[in-house]
Amino acid sequence: MPQLAFANTFWDKYEQLEKPVRAGVRKAMKKFQQLSVAELHADKGLHLESVEKAADRRMRTIRITDFWRGVVLAPDDGSDTFLLVNVVPHDKAYEWAAKRLYTINSATRGLEVRNAVVIEQLTPVLEHKAAQASARLFDGLSDASLSRLGIDDGTLRAARTILDKPQLEAFASLFPEDQFEVLQFLAEGYDEDTVWREVVALRRPADAGPYDPDDLSSAIANTHSRITVVTGAEELEDILTKPFAAWRIFLHPAQRRVAYRATFGGPAQVSGGPGTGKTVVALHRVKHLLQRSPRTSRILLTTYTTALAQSLRENLALLLEDDALLRHVDITTVDALARDVVRRLRGSVPRLCDDADERFRWRKIRQSLALDWSEQFLSQEYRHVVLAQSIGTEDEYLRAVRRGRGSALGPVKRVQVWRAVKMFEEGLRKDGKCTYLQLCAEAARLLNRTAETPYAHVVVDEAQDLHPVQWRVLRGAVTPGPDDLFITGDPHQRIYDSRVSLGSLGIPVAGRSSRLRINYRSTEEILRWAAQLMQEETVESLSGDGLDSLAGYRSLLHGHRPSLADFSREEAELTAVVEKVRSWVAGGVAPTDIAVTARFHQTLDKVRARMERAGLPVVMVKDGPTHQDDGLRLATLHAMKGLEFRCVAVIGVTAGAFPFPPAVTPLDVDPMQHRTDMLTERCLLFVACTRAREELHVSHSGKGSRFLPSEQ
Repeated sequence: MPQLAFANTFWDKYEQLEKPVRAGVRKAMKKFQQLSVAELHADKGLHLESVEKAADRRMRTIRITDFWRGVVLAPDDGSDTFLLVNVVPHDKAYEWAAKRLYTINSATRGLEVRNAVVIEQLTPVLEHKAAQASARLFDGLSDASLSRLGIDDGTLRAARTILDKPQLEAFASLFPEDQFEVLQFLAEGYDEDTVWREVVALRRPADAGPYDPDDLSSAIANTHSRITVVTGAEELEDILTKPFAAWRIFLHPAQRRVAYRATFGGPAQVSGGPGTGKTVVALHRVKHLLQRSPRTSRILLTTYTTALAQSLRENLALLLEDDALLRHVDITTVDALARDVVRRLRGSVPRLCDDADERFRWRKIRQSLALDWSEQFLSQEYRHVVLAQSIGTEDEYLRAVRRGRGSALGPVKRVQVWRAVKMFEEGLRKDGKCTYLQLCAEAARLLNRTAETPYAHVVVDEAQDLHPVQWRVLRGAVTPGPDDLFITGDPHQRIYDSRVSLGSLGIPVAGRSSRLRINYRSTEEILRWAAQLMQEETVESLSGDGLDSLAGYRSLLHGHRPSLADFSREEAELTAVVEKVRSWVAGGVAPTDIAVTARFHQTLDKVRARMERAGLPVVMVKDGPTHQDDGLRLATLHAMKGLEFRCVAVIGVTAGAFPFPPAVTPLDVDPMQHRTDMLTERCLLFVACTRAREELHVSHSGKGSRFLPSEQ
C-alpha cells in the first residue's frame, strides 16, 4: 500500500482552508490509505494527473473539490511514498507546481524544494551585474567547500552572483531550505567547520550511506523538520483533525537532538529567539524523562506565570496522551511551588504583599529616614542586591559586590540603605506579610534544610525572567546530578528585570548549552521587522556568563510585511484597528486566532467597546486559559508572553508608552539601571510583535515610540 507524507508547505496553509476544503483533503488522503498505487492512478475521483511543462517530472495534481487541487510529489522510482506539498485553488495549482523542483541534498540527505523557474530567470541577469562588482559575498569560499556543505550546482551558480546579505535574503523563498541556511550562516561569518557542525550534521542521518539523488523515500524519511510521514488510517484522521497547536509537538533535528539526548551530566540550557520551539523542546524533554525514570519519580515542569503553566499543562497532555504519565508531573509556577513548600514545611504562609503595597512601604521609609534615594531605587537595591545575594547582615551588605548597579554607595550610604532594608522587613513581619521574592527565599532555605528533595528532575520554561531567589528554590527542589535541571529561555524576551549568574547559584551549564536559530512561528518578514526593535542592543546571555545575539536567527516562512500606521487622534486609530480585525476575519481567520494588544488596560477597554459595537466577540486575556472561549483576544503586552496568534495588532505604541517613564529609572539616579530598564522596555515590545505568525499591524496616535523602525 502507498505511504503518505505531508510537507510543511501543506501544513502552513491547511489551517486557513475552509471546512469543506479540509473535508475534501481528508477524503482524498484516505484513498492513499485504501488503494494501491495502480488504483490511485486509475481513480477518476482523485484524478491524479501530471503537470505540463513542470520543472519536476514527478509533480502531480489531485482533485480536492471542484475549485481546489492538491499538489503531490509522486514517486517514479518504483517506491510508494507520495508527498502532499500544497493545497491551492485550481488555476494556481498548476502554475505553483510547474515552478517547483524537489532535489535531495548531497550533505544532509534531506528533501529540498526550490523555485527553479525564477532562479533560472534571475541568474543570468545577476551574473551580468556581479561581473562588474569588485567583490561578492562568497568570494572567500571555494566551490569544493560549498559543495561539501550541500550547495549543488543550481544553487552555486546563483550564489556566486550574490553581492551582500540583503541580496541573499531575497533568495530565501527561492533557494532550497538547507542550502539557504548554510549560505546564511556563512554570510554571518561562521567558518566551514562550524556550519557543518551546526547545520549539516544536525540534519544528516547518523548512518548516511552513499548519496543517491533519486532515492525519494529515504530523503522523505530523513527530512523530519519539514515532512511528516503517516503510517496508518487512524494516524491520518488524527492529525488532520487536530488543532494547529498539535503540530508544534513535531521536532526539528536540532530540537530533537537536545530533547531526546539520553542524559546530560548536569544542568542543561537551551536558548533561542521567539518561535524557535524552546517550549516544545521542554515538553519533549519531560516526555523523555518520564519514559526513562522510575514510575515513583516526580518531575517538575515550571514557568513564570499561571497562564503559561496552564498552557504547558494542556500541551503536555496533548503530547503524552496518557493520563497515567501526566500524573507524575507537577506543572506550576515557581512562586506557587514556593508557597506550597513553605506551607508544607512550616505549616503556614504569610499574606502576600502586592506591588502597590511594597511601593507604599518604601515611600514611607524614605520619608521617615529623610533619604536622598527614591523608593524605586530602594526597592531595586533590595531586589537586585540584598535578595539576589541572600544577604542577611549589615556586614555582608557592606562587603557585597553590587553587580548591575550604576550608582556607587560608600560605607556610610550603605549603612543608611541597610537601615531602610531592616525597617522594610520588620514592617512586613509585624503585619504578617511578605513579598513573593521573600516567600521564595524562605522556601529555598527550607528546602536546603531537608534531607530529601521533592523532584527527580526539574524542567524550566521561559527561564529568562526568573530572579536568583527563584532559581534557589529550583536548585533546592532537585538533587544536583545528571539530568537535574533542563532550562529553556530567551534573554531577548526578558520583560522583567532579573539578572542572574546560574553558575554562582550552583547551576553550571557550561558545555551543556544549545542554541536554536530557526523560527517556526512567525514569517521572515515579521521576524526581520521585529528584530529592528532590538537593533544594536547588548543582551546578557541566559546564564549570565556572556552576551547573546540574534545572529543567524531566521524563519522558513514568508508572508506579508508588517504594517505600521500613525494617526493624529486615538479615535482614528481605534476605528482602524476594528477595520483591520474585520478584514482578517473576512479573509478566513478565526477570531480566536486574532489578538489586539496594548500597554494599558484603559486602551483595551476602549478597544473592547469598539469591537462589541462592531459585533465582534472579544475575550480578555488575563491570568488564566481562554482556549475554550470564542472571540478575538485582548491582552496587555505583559499578558502576551508565551502566546501566539495568526494575526496580531499592537496599538498605542506612542512615545509616552514606550518607554513608559514610571518603568524607567532616571539616568541621573542610576545610569546602569536606566540602560537595563530601557532594554526591558524594548524587549516588551519585541515579545508582543513576535506573537504574530502571519500578519502584524502596529499603530500609534500622536508621536510614535523611538523604538519603532524608521523605515516601514
